[in-house]
Amino acid sequence: MSDDLRRVRDELEIGRLLARIAHLADDGDPEDYITCFTPDAVWDLADASDLPLDVQRIQGHEALLAGVLERRAARVQGPGSHTRHDISTSVVEIDGDAASARTYFRYYRDTDGIPALVAIGCYDDRLLRTAEGWRLHHRRISRN
Repeated sequence: MSDDLRRVRDELEIGRLLARIAHLADDGDPEDYITCFTPDAVWDLADASDLPLDVQRIQGHEALLAGVLERRAARVQGPGSHTRHDISTSVVEIDGDAASARTYFRYYRDTDGIPALVAIGCYDDRLLRTAEGWRLHHRRISRN
């Protein structure tokens, strides 16, 4: 396979992974969400303004799963929470079996009526190619 074709395939796979994470945050099985991350992944919420969450940095599948369950219990995400994580405008840079992506996001509440835009910002991600495909290794969530 040519380098250009491999790069395009990798970018598409990474884009699908990022979209899958957003979809699973709003609706889906928490265990499926966790499989999108490397076992030692870091989820770094650098700015929690207007969210019922504290700034936090969690690492590893067990902590990531606990975080998902906590956010669902707080009705910040998940089925029935009427929230939506919307992503767009990703720029992906690939370097062998590692990649970085910067993606704009919008977070809405009250999507069962008149949606309210609560947060807008960036996901700065580092990803790794694994035997199972690309996985998110580090996500920094900020408002800039």
